[in-house]
Amino acid sequence: MFGAAKPGIFTPMARMTKDEIEEFFRRLSAANPNPETELEYTNVYTLLVAVVMSAQATDVGVNRATAELFKIADTPAKMVALGEAELIRHIRTIGLFRNKAKNVIALSEKLLAEHGGEVPADRAALEALPGVGRKTANVVLNTAFGEPTMAVDTHIFRLSNRTGLAPGKDVRKVEDALLRRVPEKYLRHAHHWLILHGRYVCKARKPDCMACAVADVCRYKAKVTA
Repeated sequence: MFGAAKPGIFTPMARMTKDEIEEFFRRLSAANPNPETELEYTNVYTLLVAVVMSAQATDVGVNRATAELFKIADTPAKMVALGEAELIRHIRTIGLFRNKAKNVIALSEKLLAEHGGEVPADRAALEALPGVGRKTANVVLNTAFGEPTMAVDTHIFRLSNRTGLAPGKDVRKVEDALLRRVPEKYLRHAHHWLILHGRYVCKARKPDCMACAVADVCRYKAKVTA
């Protein structure tokens, strides 16, 4: 999911100040008070499955593949009963579909065996599930259980370095920096504000600085003005 760094995009800028960060999130909050994931799901289990599916895939592609799947397999028991071969048939348009199908069946079996078929609200338990890493656990903890976690994907990694919000050389350093630097009152929704801003405004190849609501507090020197 994390592409190779491109020249100039991940070069750390001067860090944004505390006041600039406050204003940055105040504006994002005012524009979108209740941001949500663009992955489509019906319960905590289908959210978990959708996030596992989203590695090296777009949300649009995942939603297209899971639309029919979640109508017939929205619990661990139903997914296990569906079986790996049939699951593959539903998700074969997604990258790494064979490995993802294997992991989804395995994590479903583990949820049934160890958690009564429920998705645990616990990081260690989530990360012990097949196919679930720190980023996936962070998304589930934040979106489903309201925890102030920071799931750093390629968009957030780029934006954090480009703007000077929370520079870091790797994903974990950026995550830790964001948790330190984002004001507490904004932490609950910060992940979604940042991913949406990175996806639609602060884009990789050509950031839309002219349409950016926070361009004046951003430290990116090569702002695109035309």
